[in-house]
Amino acid sequence: MRSLPESALMPLRRDGLDPVPALADARVSAPISRLDLPFGANAWLVTGHDEAKAVLGRATGFSSDFTHLVGNAGVTDGDNPGGLGFADPPVHTRLRRLLTPEFTMRRLARLTPRIDEIVTEQLDAMARADGPVDLWEAFALPIPSLTICELLGVPYEERDRFQRLSTARFDLVSGALNSLGAITESLSYLLDIVRAQREAPGDGLLGMLIREHGDEISDRELAGLADGVLTGGLETTASMLALGTLLLLRDPDAFAQIRDDDAAVNRFVEESLRYLTVVQLAFPRFATQDLDIAGVRIEQGDIVLVSLSGANRDPALGTAMEGFDPARPPSPHLAFGHGIHRCIGAELARMELRAAYPALVRRFPELRLAVPPGDLSFREVSIVYGVESLPVLVK
Repeated sequence: MRSLPESALMPLRRDGLDPVPALADARVSAPISRLDLPFGANAWLVTGHDEAKAVLGRATGFSSDFTHLVGNAGVTDGDNPGGLGFADPPVHTRLRRLLTPEFTMRRLARLTPRIDEIVTEQLDAMARADGPVDLWEAFALPIPSLTICELLGVPYEERDRFQRLSTARFDLVSGALNSLGAITESLSYLLDIVRAQREAPGDGLLGMLIREHGDEISDRELAGLADGVLTGGLETTASMLALGTLLLLRDPDAFAQIRDDDAAVNRFVEESLRYLTVVQLAFPRFATQDLDIAGVRIEQGDIVLVSLSGANRDPALGTAMEGFDPARPPSPHLAFGHGIHRCIGAELARMELRAAYPALVRRFPELRLAVPPGDLSFREVSIVYGVESLPVLVK
């Protein structure tokens, strides 16, 4: 099997809103290809939709627990740091079981009034502004960060810190040390919150877990779960809100259709999730045994990277998948992953997007970019793709 000539960062690069052409080339020539990594090793890069589902859907044969490779400082024997993304069964099964009841549609419905309030508050603030408004700072970031504060039961005043740490951990341009520093700071901060909640459990997710499962879960695990909610639900949803708005500004018909048509809103949300795929790579896997995936032999110890953005553009999903079609019926995209590690907060993200997009276009029917499209700055290399800023005019 040939190695791809592009650098290891190729799966994380974009050409505007599109993955670089090399990603599609890899999928056409070999949907499972070798990719050179920067530290001298290599990995398998999966770019086909069916192949991606085959990898992500396996509960055995692959591991997501890289702690034994990179170290797990500060975690004692028998104490899991709590993050679902890097946990394997049975630890993953136990932790996810504790979280799942809070992420059912029935339980999440309790957040609907507060999400609507949060959206309205941001729109009111934007309406008071004179001149251009940075939609990223004024709308896209506050909605998920305030929603997460509500969900976790932490003070709203902490949202600026949440936002800073979430952005820093995904920024590969600033380097791995900066990202690791953000992760360490986040876990330390959340550990303090967990310990305070142990003393006086609140009404949010952390308080519920402590009241109902306090003897089953350690403080570090609680901090890790909270960090996973922060990681999975802030930067990702914020990027979807900003980039989705950019899609609306490029498509006047879609802009008009989502004002008052719930079905059009749902189609737009699902198609934008597929087309944008802001989380570009799934959590890395490494093979715990020799495997055959779509005729490719993967040996024990091999690292496997699944390109969600590549898989979601696969023609196997339908026609013209490289393009954006807001009228397209929802497809079985992998924007939230697949299998046991599928994003547990997928429905919460959908709730926020379905509330925010139509409210935005109803409130500001003259919404438009404040700068030429070519002047927009996108993140050069980031696990979560997005804009640096999105200047708009609302009047």
